[in-house]
Parts: sequence; structure tokens; C-alpha cells
Amino acid sequence: MAADSIQERVIAKICEYFGKEREEVTPETRFREDVLADSLDTVEIIMELEEEFGINLSDDVVEKIRTVGQAAEQVAIAVAIASKKTE
Repeated sequence: MAADSIQERVIAKICEYFGKEREEVTPETRFREDVLADSLDTVEIIMELEEEFGINLSDDVVEKIRTVGQAAEQVAIAVAIASKKTE
């Protein structure tokens, strides 16, 4: 799966979860400062992304995610690793 399509799916999920318009969310959008997500919101959206993509992100990785782009990047990495395991 291409990183661009993963990023678009991540952005769409975040827009849906936080009730934002697509134009309001970019890879640079910060969870806490820009979409006003608290730590529970962040954990919940990460869990939704894990479910949607069939992946697991470690707690260490999740703790470092601050922006939408970082979330998309970590999802893309996890998807790539998961696809190599199924080859």
C-alpha cells in the first residue's frame, strides 16, 4: 500500500473522529494543539487506525506521535512490516 494512500486514509479517519473538514487537517496538524485532542482521544484514534489497517503500534511509538503526519508514517511502517510477514 502506498504511503500517500495511507496518509489520506489516516487524515480521513482523523477528520471523521474529530469532526474536522479535510482542509483543516494536514500532515503537520498537531493532535493536542490543533485538534485539541487529549491523551485519551489520541489513544482512541490510534486504536481505530490499528483496527482499520490491521496493525499494532507499540506504546513507545504511540507516545512519540505528535502530528497527523507522524501517525501516518508509523502506520505506513507497520503496514509494510505486516505485509512482509505475510509474504
